[in-house]
Amino acid sequence: MTTVRTDSRPPVTATAPAVRIDGVSKRFGAGPVVLDDITLDVAAGEFVCLLGASGCGKSTLLNLVAGLDRPTAGRIETPAEGSAVMFQESALMPWLTARRNVELALRLRGVSRARRRDEALALLDTVNLADAADKRPHELSGGMRQRVALARALAQDRPVLLMDEPFAALDAITRDLLHEELERVWRASGRTIVFVTHNVREAVRLGERIVLLGSRPGRVVGEWRTADVEAKDAGVLAAEITDELRKEIRRNAR
Repeated sequence: MTTVRTDSRPPVTATAPAVRIDGVSKRFGAGPVVLDDITLDVAAGEFVCLLGASGCGKSTLLNLVAGLDRPTAGRIETPAEGSAVMFQESALMPWLTARRNVELALRLRGVSRARRRDEALALLDTVNLADAADKRPHELSGGMRQRVALARALAQDRPVLLMDEPFAALDAITRDLLHEELERVWRASGRTIVFVTHNVREAVRLGERIVLLGSRPGRVVGEWRTADVEAKDAGVLAAEITDELRKEIRRNAR
């Protein structure tokens, strides 16, 4: 059975959450409120998808969690080690090979030169890309570049991984393959993942929990837990969430 929540406060977890968002609001200058009183806990090792229409504040919220901006009100607690961020664009250094792009993150982390090569190759192997270690970004497909970007994010060795629509620009087949890779990496690493998307099926495919944000201003308007949903019922859940998303879009179009 699927549990749907329409309040803004998630269930209390048994242990301290990896990410705690408490009464967070955001406004840019004198403009309208973008996020309004967001309260959300993400448990350690949990995979949470933030879902919503374009412009609802998903990326703004992710930037606040990443520490790239500050909330206007409320507070955000994250692990002292910080978080790694993966964006829609791979943003690889075009003059560096795949391996050296990953090594760059290792160097910034303080890993010694003697260890960087082996660790970078191991990380590329984690995303099934070790055979492309010496290729530069222009020699790689879009999906391969995103795998390198994922390996680079993992190289930062942070307990929380924030992902801002990293597969949105990819074709459906490549996206499905990367979904499998990401799920495998997540289960193997135990990292906490907060994944922003506007794709309902992607959220159902990946997330243990799906948090729907409304718009103008962004608020938590629903939650679904997917752990107990059988594969055969995933389509039903996607249709249910899509219906709620459409209601939010129609409400904001008035």
